[in-house]
Amino acid sequence: MNLRFPLTAKILLWFFLNLTLLAVGVYVFFHTQIRLGLNSLMMGRAGDRIQAVSEIITTELNNASGRSSWDDILKRFSNSYRVRFYLFHQDGHQLAGEPVELPRKVANVVAERRPPRGEERYPKFMERMSNPVRYWVGVRVPVLDGSKTRTLPVTLLAVSDSISGSGLFLDFRPWIMVALGALVFSVLFWLPLVRGITRSVAQMTNATEQVAEGHFHVRVNETRRDELGRLGAAINRMSGRLAGFVTGQKRFLGDVAHELCSPIARIQVALGILEQRADVEDIREEIQQMSQLVNELLSFSKAGLREKEIVLQPVRLADLVRSVVAREGSERVRLEIAEDLTAAAEPGLLSRALANLVRNALRYGGESPIVIRAEPQNGHIILTVADSGPGVPEENLQQIFDPFFRVETSRSRETGGVGLGLAIVKTCVEACQGTVTARNCQPTGLQVEIRLSEHI
Repeated sequence: MNLRFPLTAKILLWFFLNLTLLAVGVYVFFHTQIRLGLNSLMMGRAGDRIQAVSEIITTELNNASGRSSWDDILKRFSNSYRVRFYLFHQDGHQLAGEPVELPRKVANVVAERRPPRGEERYPKFMERMSNPVRYWVGVRVPVLDGSKTRTLPVTLLAVSDSISGSGLFLDFRPWIMVALGALVFSVLFWLPLVRGITRSVAQMTNATEQVAEGHFHVRVNETRRDELGRLGAAINRMSGRLAGFVTGQKRFLGDVAHELCSPIARIQVALGILEQRADVEDIREEIQQMSQLVNELLSFSKAGLREKEIVLQPVRLADLVRSVVAREGSERVRLEIAEDLTAAAEPGLLSRALANLVRNALRYGGESPIVIRAEPQNGHIILTVADSGPGVPEENLQQIFDPFFRVETSRSRETGGVGLGLAIVKTCVEACQGTVTARNCQPTGLQVEIRLSEHI
């Protein structure tokens, strides 16, 4: 089975794929920049945060009573910022913090005797170590010696297992907020365009489906000034012309049938007079067959032309079906319909449709009983007429409601009609805003289902 993929889903998928590719591009660029130089992160807001924290720590270290309390100060700040702080002398000797082995690359930076060329002071630095992965951030701080008279050449180090450093090195929240803002803005920016396109396409799809079902009065919005507007105008012109063609065809059939009725009636009267003088039985049978054809043509054309004039009303199905069965004069029909079951329909058209179905079932359904059943279902009334005859070949089930279609093309007047009975059923039911379908029963038989709106 071919799965349908809505246009809205395709556009949204393409949109999010676009955002994903942009995010991957930003990530690759960011990752490349970091690999080229982590120190660049220290030039922005991350460097300002590190500088501010280092100044606070330096102030507490200088105000402490002695070096014995430096470990406690660094431990307290380590717990607060969820990174590990260490204090190292320029010669590589650790002054405070939990004992740690200084990586060679970090030790070389700490041991630098003078600022880099062109710099007035030592810049902040960031290094990445592997096995295990750790990020080391260092700041040269002015810590006083024990006599409080001179500044020691020391570096404050902050170490984290992640590049974010719990938000101290790199705060991802602004990035996330910017990404979410861009996503929301993009959705709001794209939504009117996508919604306008999909609404027009859905309207045109619904219109063409209705045209395919024979409802040519449908119209779509053609005010758009783009290709969809031109398509809508073309659909409106097409449905209008099809409506004219079909209405003209049915009117022509009706006019022909009406014009044939009068001469046929006169011929029948004349034959009645001649019957006393000659044997005209064969001619009478031919004229009766012609009269039956004309009457069916007239019924078919009238049912199609009256669709816009029909006003639906509540119809008690049990009473209507009983009257139809009584007219057909058969005791083989069994009813299974609740007395209070009511459907919205036009009584004359529904009666004509049921009469044709009962007549077909009596003719082709064998000698078994014919069951007419009705039951409510999700706001609709399902009315079925089932027989136990041979049924219809599966390949012909979709065609039996077409005008002039006969399962047996070689039928004579004794074995079948002209193929308008079920076409009249379909036209009458659709005029009542319902649908009709047929399916074969198991092991044998044919069931025709009429779906009507339930009258509330």
